[in-house]
Amino acid sequence: MIPYKDDNPSRSFPLVTVLLIVVNVAAFLFFRLQGLRGFEAAVFELGLIPHEFWHGVNLDRSPGLSPYLTLFTSMFMHGGWLHVAGNMLYLWIFGDNVEDYFGHFRYFFFYLICGVAAAFTQLFFAAESTVPMVGASGAVAGVLGAYIVLWPRARVHVLAFVFFFVTTIRVPAGFMLALWFLLQVLSSLPSRAASAGGVAYFAHIGGFALGYLWVRSQRRRRKIRATWLD
Repeated sequence: MIPYKDDNPSRSFPLVTVLLIVVNVAAFLFFRLQGLRGFEAAVFELGLIPHEFWHGVNLDRSPGLSPYLTLFTSMFMHGGWLHVAGNMLYLWIFGDNVEDYFGHFRYFFFYLICGVAAAFTQLFFAAESTVPMVGASGAVAGVLGAYIVLWPRARVHVLAFVFFFVTTIRVPAGFMLALWFLLQVLSSLPSRAASAGGVAYFAHIGGFALGYLWVRSQRRRRKIRATWLD
């Protein structure tokens, strides 16, 4: 299933979401238009390489960007057209409502922290990897985790593929996002790791989990505070 919109209009213009999309797309186009060799060099320079991060070194690069800064630069790099398009599509559909909930500044902070948490989750499970991690998917996964708590019954329009036919259906956001998360967990299992195709599934899991727990705990604190005031 591929989502393309939801029936959950935002109350204000999603300024931060739009800016994040613009920056991600602009960064991808800037480096991609430098040719394949220049693009690959940028991915290795700005991507997060676990071995470099844990050992504080630059593999085959001198002086190069600090491996610790790549914790953030990697969030704005993507490996291909489908990679950036998929991440930005999910951010566009679900980010506006989450930005409504947090407010612009707090939403941006939430987005970055989810991206960092996602990166550290992948760093933990692939500590010695020399493959660069790039993409906004960890941060976007945090947005999905928040959305499933806040609007599980919101209807999401998706393209559904049934054998050779394509149709559109509306499904609850809770169902679609829970299915998405389950697929990330199943894809991260050792039996499927060999065919993962370089996808950082643990980053998706970490980002989603933080977004989910962050909003759940926040809503619980508000409920406790309201009960106490009553």
